[in-house]
Amino acid sequence: MSMTTNTGTGGDTSRIAVHDESLGELIAGATRDLSTLVSQEIELAKAEAKQSVTSAATAGGMFAVAVYGALMGVFFLSVALWWALGTLVGNGWSGLIVAVIWLLIAAVGALVGRQRLSRIGLQQTAEAAREIPETLKPTEEPR
Repeated sequence: MSMTTNTGTGGDTSRIAVHDESLGELIAGATRDLSTLVSQEIELAKAEAKQSVTSAATAGGMFAVAVYGALMGVFFLSVALWWALGTLVGNGWSGLIVAVIWLLIAAVGALVGRQRLSRIGLQQTAEAAREIPETLKPTEEPR
């Protein structure tokens, strides 16, 4: 049912349409609007996620460049150390000394990594799981 009302005075012909909608029509409209809102929010989230992934990939690429640069720096510093030691003890021995230094660094890194890796786990969850059987056992005390 539709009704129009004249809101003006005199010769004003502006009119406002007033609709009497049923409750079902109002709920359907609200549901449609909510669905549109949710769809738009999902699209916004997708766009933001894509932008975040792109930024993270760019940052990861920059870190890769930095790691490669650091690796090259360490390599050339090692060569310089090899050459400098070569003037003191000979090139063969200086190469061996530099290699042993790097093997010691690698061994220390491996030991520290192994130690930290052994600490990883679900200690609190494991302790709680061990307590479950004790909790489920019936007690001998009368109630």
